[in-house]
Amino acid sequence: MKRLTLVLVALALVLVLVTACAPAILPGPGAITDDWGRTVNIAETPQRIVSLAPSITEILFALGLGDKVVGVTDRCDYPPELLDRINAGEIQRVGGYFMTSLEAIIASKPRVVFTDGHDPVGVQLEGLGVTMMVLQPQDIAGILGDIELVGEITGKEVAAAELVAEMEQRIGAVAARTAGVERPTVLYIIDATDPSSPWTVGPGSFIDALITLAGGENIVKVPPAYFQISLEEVVASDPQMIIGPVSHGTSFLPDFESLPVWQDMSAVEEERVYLVEDDLVSRFGPRIVEGLEEMARIIHPELFP
Repeated sequence: MKRLTLVLVALALVLVLVTACAPAILPGPGAITDDWGRTVNIAETPQRIVSLAPSITEILFALGLGDKVVGVTDRCDYPPELLDRINAGEIQRVGGYFMTSLEAIIASKPRVVFTDGHDPVGVQLEGLGVTMMVLQPQDIAGILGDIELVGEITGKEVAAAELVAEMEQRIGAVAARTAGVERPTVLYIIDATDPSSPWTVGPGSFIDALITLAGGENIVKVPPAYFQISLEEVVASDPQMIIGPVSHGTSFLPDFESLPVWQDMSAVEEERVYLVEDDLVSRFGPRIVEGLEEMARIIHPELFP
């Protein structure tokens, strides 16, 4: 009898230790509506997350969810902690942005997959019953709302609220300084591989919103958000500033001073052609505020030294 009692006590201790070491599975928020208007039931707080967009990956890490992320795209490259976890084998690459691998995603055993809705694999995931949330904000307010949404889904409401409050404060500080200032006209060029018809941005794009908040005036007044503008339209507007992206040291702007027509524009003649880090202004994550601040320094250096 004494031996049996000792065995039972030992088993009880093992059970206590196993229970204590096991990760706590918390109840999820329940019905959540994503940016496509889909209502998805999140029954439990996800412990394994796959992100199919660099912007979403940045949000997850900013909320302290790096240890829950098990899969990302080849384009996901920030923050440095992400790369450390990939090199350590803790996070797997699941394919290229817009062309991820269904098999790789399933092999990661995600409890939720976050996508920006542009990858066609999303339809397949939904058909297989994989929990999928679409984050596709249309403006700056939408970015803040999606950060709060991720916080609600993952049990990081407090962290999300703090991050959003900080972002709102920084956005408000820029907007307050640029209120009532003279607004130089700006042409933002995404890609000028064809100088006679460069890609630019219009209302509905994050970059257009950043230009306005930073105290500039986009020469493009009507949608769509992204399109090719004719050289004739650019000449007619004669922008005071030209801004374009640089990605990891690589610029997408040509030498305008050597190009006919371009070399006679005010922005080129006055050497007011500038570069801004593409990831800061095009990704709908927390660093969009850094993009705004950098844009403000370019457009109004006298206000943001």
